[in-house]
Amino acid sequence: MKIIISTILIFFFLNARAQSPELALREFASGQIKKGVRSIGMGGDGATWGNYSLVYKDSSTALIDAGNTSYSNGNNFSFTAIGVTTPSLWHGLTIYAIALSQNANNISSILKSPAFGNAPIQTLGNGTNQSVFLKSAIPIIKKFSAGILLSYERSQFDATDVNDNTRFVKYHTDWLPSGGFGLSYQPLPKLLIGLRALFNNDREVRFDNSNTVAGKASSQEYRLGASANIWKGAIIDAGLNWRKTQNNIRNVSTSALEPNIGFEQSLWQKHFAFRFGLDETSETAGITLKFLPIIADIAYVHNLGMNRIKEVFGTNSNSVLATIIFNFESYLRNKK
Repeated sequence: MKIIISTILIFFFLNARAQSPELALREFASGQIKKGVRSIGMGGDGATWGNYSLVYKDSSTALIDAGNTSYSNGNNFSFTAIGVTTPSLWHGLTIYAIALSQNANNISSILKSPAFGNAPIQTLGNGTNQSVFLKSAIPIIKKFSAGILLSYERSQFDATDVNDNTRFVKYHTDWLPSGGFGLSYQPLPKLLIGLRALFNNDREVRFDNSNTVAGKASSQEYRLGASANIWKGAIIDAGLNWRKTQNNIRNVSTSALEPNIGFEQSLWQKHFAFRFGLDETSETAGITLKFLPIIADIAYVHNLGMNRIKEVFGTNSNSVLATIIFNFESYLRNKK
């Protein structure tokens, strides 16, 4: 019996730490950018207010994004991003573009590779991630809107055995076509229903002391959610997120169904709002300050993405993400 239990624990240990680190670090940056800071603080349900199909509601704006994730073991991940949304174009069509840069230095992680004898060992490494996303949305007919996402993203992570710096493993990704789509339906002014799908594809390459291997890494993610005004200025938001991943190098496939639930309350003629929620297994909170033409959003997440990346980088983390939005249409109108 003890042997069986030990075998199960060892299997879990190996599987939990088998995640590709260059793909895992995306959870702290680009994975959040796609939702938006407001949605993050409200439980991360990108199917409703973070849906690609609602980009047209943020027309004529520019923004700066920044975020930081810190682990209790000292690991630190940070990113910055800049974006702009066009004015309303043909029939309300709006295009949004954002570029992101992420860095992570002196990261302690538990990895396994043929160079390490395929046993999980303690490593120290550096990682980066660069990406560009294009979103576009248009109101189709009354109460309906649709949007798409096109993405370009490349990541890398270089790690060395902390006890033998001659043993190393390097990961990097080559871009493959990726993107997603979103649909929104608002049958009543106080009710919003949305569906969002995301398809990420990469060609992953792993190079270490023993060999070089390459294979496709992909994920499909579907979010379904609804948001309702329950009293003046108050929104309750709930949804489900189904995610499936495949990795050819590690020959693994996973799937999971997780909930999203959140609450938001606006006060003082919508100049201030606070929110909180549960994003899969991560607790979230956030605030907004709105004094046009400036809007500031801040979100906090405890153990961001832990159910997805497991304990590759540590067991406990705190993340803070912030966005400053400048509405240049409002600025020019007031100036006139």
